Amino acid sequence: MNRGVLASLAASGLFAAIFLISGSLKDIGHTEVYGWRIVLTLLIVAPFYALVPGRRVQMVALLGRIKARPGLLVYGAVASSLVGVQLWLFMYAPMNGFALATSLGYFLLPLVMVVVGRAAFAERLSRGQKIAVALAVLGVGHQVVFAGGLAWPTLLICLGYPVYFAARRAARFESNAAFTLEILFLTPLAVYFILTGVRGPEAAVVPVLSIGVLGALAMFLYLGAASMLSLSLFGLLSYVEPVLLLVAAVAMGEQLFVRDAFTYAPIVLALVILAADGFRSARSMRRGT
Repeated sequence: MNRGVLASLAASGLFAAIFLISGSLKDIGHTEVYGWRIVLTLLIVAPFYALVPGRRVQMVALLGRIKARPGLLVYGAVASSLVGVQLWLFMYAPMNGFALATSLGYFLLPLVMVVVGRAAFAERLSRGQKIAVALAVLGVGHQVVFAGGLAWPTLLICLGYPVYFAARRAARFESNAAFTLEILFLTPLAVYFILTGVRGPEAAVVPVLSIGVLGALAMFLYLGAASMLSLSLFGLLSYVEPVLLLVAAVAMGEQLFVRDAFTYAPIVLALVILAADGFRSARSMRRGT
């Protein structure tokens, strides 16, 4: 569990760095940046499954399961498509003025994950989790009624990622080996984006390459945490990322208004309650052992 917690926190920091770097890029298409991120991620992670014995065994076992049950490829295709859209959005949003909408999606994601954990996997909700979900509903309600509704990037994130993780868990595709195959499936489209993209200035080479490297490491840590933690606890620890993304969005020049406090304040309070509830549960578990 401790390794899962550390992996989740490190991934959140790396994702925020990628978000900020993406928002600083000019004169280069977001699809081309996305394409380079996918290709570089594959080039970085694939050698581990060819050279590292433990990783190779993991990949062989996964391929063996798929060979024995070809129907699992359907889940793999769904998961690959879902994560591909999320990775594309993460490049598109900061480059097109949707950084705040994206951060709100990630604020809501941990709370939606708690609900999905209860509905899909019968994970029990504590009193604190129930209060947190109720507060989140208040924040979302204000955004819908008084602030023009939830932007499409917000909905795509907070509803799309839970479906992705649920599909992976249903097929037991929760390892990093499965993520590597998902990236492999996305590579042909990524190469197409690179070949047909608008060429950016030479100064963009280093930021684009750094996005690819950091993205590979971040997703490995993120999905590793997902496989080591319960869905509810994994959702709980994801509260760090939206805070960092919000800071990055403001740093990129997007504005928060007074009315936004009525959306963010209940959601932030909900995340604080989730954090306190999670730490209390972890302490109880340690005492029990």
